[in-house]
Amino acid sequence: VGSASDHCQSRWGRRRPYILSLGIMMLLGMALYLNGDTVISAVVKERGKKQTWAIVITMLGVILFDFAADFIDGPIKAYLFDVCSHQDKERGLHYHALLTGLGGALGYLTGAIDWGSSMLGKLLGSEFQVIFFFAALVFILCITLHLCSIPETPLRGSKQESKPLLKHDELSKYGSTEQVKNGYVSSQGNKTNSDYTLGEVEIQQTDLQIQKRMTIKSLLKAIISMPPHYRCLCVSHLIGWTAFLSNMLFFTDFMGQIIYHGNPYAEHNSISYLTYERGVEIGCWGMCINALSSSVYSYMQKGLLPYTGLKGLFFIGYLLFGLGTGLIGLFPNVYSTLALCSLFGVMSSTLYTVPFNLITEYHREEECCYLTHAEGMNTLCWNPRRISDGDYLII
Repeated sequence: VGSASDHCQSRWGRRRPYILSLGIMMLLGMALYLNGDTVISAVVKERGKKQTWAIVITMLGVILFDFAADFIDGPIKAYLFDVCSHQDKERGLHYHALLTGLGGALGYLTGAIDWGSSMLGKLLGSEFQVIFFFAALVFILCITLHLCSIPETPLRGSKQESKPLLKHDELSKYGSTEQVKNGYVSSQGNKTNSDYTLGEVEIQQTDLQIQKRMTIKSLLKAIISMPPHYRCLCVSHLIGWTAFLSNMLFFTDFMGQIIYHGNPYAEHNSISYLTYERGVEIGCWGMCINALSSSVYSYMQKGLLPYTGLKGLFFIGYLLFGLGTGLIGLFPNVYSTLALCSLFGVMSSTLYTVPFNLITEYHREEECCYLTHAEGMNTLCWNPRRISDGDYLII
């Protein structure tokens, strides 16, 4: 998806067509898995087939939603990096983590409320319809604001693909790096080497490399050939996400079975099953605390950065997450578990912001290093025009 969006030549830009398409897929998938039984009940009358098709439609909705939700984040981040300066990339990532936390808190809060007995639940039919209504409403509003924010400069032809999307000598201007004529990028005329600003020094061989589409083979080659500090960051990021998502996946079940001693396989009208359901609801409140703490910590990161640096923030996030999960496992108590959920938010904010800020910092150092070398200094640096999109894609 990331490679395809790099080469998209739509008049609307490179990233926004993919963001819109994946957003529509998310809405469709959410509608199917939350309303699959209702749709099937209206179409299929036979009871045996009705249950089978309801399961099929629900699974299809989950797959469609999960695919779109996973892949939409890439074009969104690429859109942010395309239209923002180095300074605003960092600020944009902090806002991204802040709003991700607030959105997660809203989602978990919606799931923690029993809508079935409410007026809205009775009006819409069930609590699933209420959840779909709120989720769809917020999502449509946010994606509309997102797509109508900063315009992109469309690409036309392969030559424009090798040109940078942002001139760093005009940090106040967003989106377009060149004048747009008839909806497309217009040429700036012939330039001498001294006329290029930061990021515009062109090497013919590297331009040909940039124009190549990212394939699995080229992705593996980029992973193998990347410098040690990039590889170390990628491995750490992989381990972090594996630990974090495993914890999030089983947390509500952990609350229901281990802390509340409920049984999800008991009869649905039994005390054991109702106890498990109560534990899951409390687990949703814990995830809400996690999301809120992620938003707060995202705001605090900017103040901590001068004291700890990016690597310090990275280490703190992993350390606090490890301490939190360890203490929850050793002392499974309701109140201590809910309090320690706030440490999960620190890890969430760290994973969403710090690795990408580190990559941006590495690229800025390499650009400055190469420009110094290009001006005749005796400064040496490795592979001066690495493809930054590939680095973000690997992360």
